[in-house]
Amino acid sequence: MTVSQPGRAAFLFIFATVALDMLALGVMIPVLPKLIVTFEGGDLARASVAVGVFGFAWALMQFLFQPVLGALSDRFGRRPVVLLSNLGLGLDYILMALAPNLIWLFIGRIVSGITAASFSTASAYIADITPAEKRAGRFGMLGAAFGLGFVIGPALGGWLGSYDLRAPFWCAAGLSLLNFCYGLFVLPESLQPENRTKKFQWRSANIAGGFALLRSKPVLVALGVSTFLHFLAHESLPSIFVLYTDARYQWDAAMVGIVLTLVGIASTIVSGAVVRPAVKRLGEWRALTIGLVSGAIGFAIYGLAPTGAIFLAGIPFGAIWGLAGPAEQALMSREAGADQQGLLQGAIGSLRGISGMIGPVFFTQVFAASLAAQSFPGTGYVLAAILIVASLVVALTGRPKSWPAN
Repeated sequence: MTVSQPGRAAFLFIFATVALDMLALGVMIPVLPKLIVTFEGGDLARASVAVGVFGFAWALMQFLFQPVLGALSDRFGRRPVVLLSNLGLGLDYILMALAPNLIWLFIGRIVSGITAASFSTASAYIADITPAEKRAGRFGMLGAAFGLGFVIGPALGGWLGSYDLRAPFWCAAGLSLLNFCYGLFVLPESLQPENRTKKFQWRSANIAGGFALLRSKPVLVALGVSTFLHFLAHESLPSIFVLYTDARYQWDAAMVGIVLTLVGIASTIVSGAVVRPAVKRLGEWRALTIGLVSGAIGFAIYGLAPTGAIFLAGIPFGAIWGLAGPAEQALMSREAGADQQGLLQGAIGSLRGISGMIGPVFFTQVFAASLAAQSFPGTGYVLAAILIVASLVVALTGRPKSWPAN
């Protein structure tokens, strides 16, 4: 296909790709565990173990394949990787919808972890078509797409699943395949041939290659470690939220659903409507600082709140934390060449994958230990706040003197 200058339709497609990927993931949240229970003959103990294995395997695939897809897009262009990811994801959801047993469902989950790793390529696409000073705003819009999928997805999945546990998988398949067909007509290539890597090499198109890029400059080392620390802190929210609010505030499933929806809406508003003007006014560095400070305050409130009402007061601070990710991602993208954006975004995705493997185990164990010792139940969220403070300290320590404050 002839390379053309991507326009608004192309950006909207990338936005839709991320939103639909997250929507498809969110659609399965209410029904995947229940489907696993049916395959385990109603044995909740065995099913809970399987759910944990499924979650770990999905995060592992994200960790392994984010850099691979990013590097492939650096060599062959963003368009084929994004489109093939959409096609593969749609076909994989059909496989899961038809899965006759737990093994086939697990295979489908593995494949979805690989094909859903296109987020790194989508981010690289945005870096290609956006001036460096405007990238944080565009990355914020991707964050809004991410949040939008998680706000709508679980509600849609729960509604469809009330009729048939496999219906959400068919819905996710249809959305991904429609997006693939749409992209065939509106998505131009964003990476010019002269900016592509000359040769695809497996030794660099993997985790080691992505991390080698992060180690190539002191500023990337600092921002990479900082990113990982606040990714890890974020894992505390989905890992122990339901258990924590039940134990401390006696919230039922309906209240949990309402609060999670509020969290999703607040985060989406910040990502979609606040990041761009905030970064434009404050600059990337100040936006990063404000975001991390706000995140630390929000998690401290979550952990220390003696009542559910005070817990809710932490939500706005948690939402403002959404300034940090796009600002940090934009700063890192400035340090990578045009032929390295895919590999960089893949490396960032791998950091998220590592946190996705470590975080749930770490925070659930901390929570279980605090309950067993009949001590402070909010320890996990206070530790998350400390991790975010450490994230800010690391970024401050690694900031070059030549790096402007704004």
